[in-house]
Amino acid sequence: MAVTEPAPTASTVAHEGILRRQSLRESAARTYARSLPIVPVRARGLTIEGADGRRYLDCLSGAGSLALGHNHPVVLEAIRKVLDSGAPLHVLDLATPVKDAFTTELFATLPPKFAENARVQFCGPAGTDAVEAALKLVRTATGRDGLLAFTGAYHGMTAGALAASGGAQDVRVTRLPYPYDYRCPFGVGGERGAELAARWTENLLDDPNGGVPPSAGMILEPVQGEGGVIPAPDTWLRAMRKLTADRSIPLIADEVQTGVGRTGTFWAVEHSGIVPDVMVLSKAIGGSLPLAVIVYHSDLDCWPPGAHAGTFRGNQLAMAAGAATLAYVRENQLADRAALLGARMLGQLQGLAAAHRCVGDVRGRGLMIGVELVAPAVDDPAPPDPALAAAVRRECLSRGLIVELGGRRSSVVRLLPPLTLTDEQAGAVIDRFADALAAAERAALRRSDAGPSH
Repeated sequence: MAVTEPAPTASTVAHEGILRRQSLRESAARTYARSLPIVPVRARGLTIEGADGRRYLDCLSGAGSLALGHNHPVVLEAIRKVLDSGAPLHVLDLATPVKDAFTTELFATLPPKFAENARVQFCGPAGTDAVEAALKLVRTATGRDGLLAFTGAYHGMTAGALAASGGAQDVRVTRLPYPYDYRCPFGVGGERGAELAARWTENLLDDPNGGVPPSAGMILEPVQGEGGVIPAPDTWLRAMRKLTADRSIPLIADEVQTGVGRTGTFWAVEHSGIVPDVMVLSKAIGGSLPLAVIVYHSDLDCWPPGAHAGTFRGNQLAMAAGAATLAYVRENQLADRAALLGARMLGQLQGLAAAHRCVGDVRGRGLMIGVELVAPAVDDPAPPDPALAAAVRRECLSRGLIVELGGRRSSVVRLLPPLTLTDEQAGAVIDRFADALAAAERAALRRSDAGPSH
């Protein structure tokens, strides 16, 4: 007797139709849509509901933009308040009560030594434009053009930001080694690896034959996100701060993804206690809406009016949502919560590593977590396994868990849950991930045992 497939429901047909039209209409550059074939229609907190009726736990959080998860009540209320007030939604860079409230709350969250002499520049609504502004600022202030950046970095997709990122092809910056404990470029790892990275940088900058042009600034991420969730050692960050300060090189901290409590302090530079010259902020500061700024020392504030302009620098709804988000994270000590819960989740994931040879490394800070997947090998560290990572992502999605990939050859599974994650939800995330990992590993072993097909 033949088994008949269940008839497709109206919601399934609508879901598939939307995905089909997207593939026909949108560019080949689309990314998340390829690996996450879902059609979100409702969302709250950690949960997304698709057009097909399925529910997912979202550990991508808008690539780290959703500090409070989807549609948090304080964010929605802040947006409604602006809409109901009759306030203009488009104001260029004019002063408004909404902007004043946002900047007041932003400055209240900044490291005190940084905030006391700081200026803020509103940029275009994406983090990459804020990176461009930061690079332009330090070049204007110093009169120099060279830039210091790091292996594995990611700063955005516009020309200047991309040139400073690790995957740049047309390299016009001096590329320096970023400490990577698991894949240490010096083969030693740990504190010694970080020390050698700092020594290499210092030697290169002071070598008259090093080929380094006069530097306008150094840009770094306190935790590399797209680079594979690699936390910078605090001692190394302090060494970079001293090295740049001693040579009058402005230090730019890219906190686009690490900011607003994500790593267990409000700003990731606070772990090391360094005070940068410039901070690049976006993603979570807009409370889920587009917003980007740079905050910098007043001594650098030497560019003329219009030096970095943009039509959409005055996003009133994003400023309102952002102020509400910043205040909620600060008042409810969600950074401390991220540190506590993140450490617990890291411990649980490290426990998985003991039972799965394919897990090469588990690392992170706060609720910014990465699991690097590797192929079986005699070598240590083992080579990355992007195919297995992609399989784990698919298995996660089939179990209602949204994760993304990053790192070398996209072999690191990244978890960026909202800071409002509950203990119960954290347990569900770990359980689903563990089940997905085991399923993907079993499938890989079956293919390996079967050998090449003919």
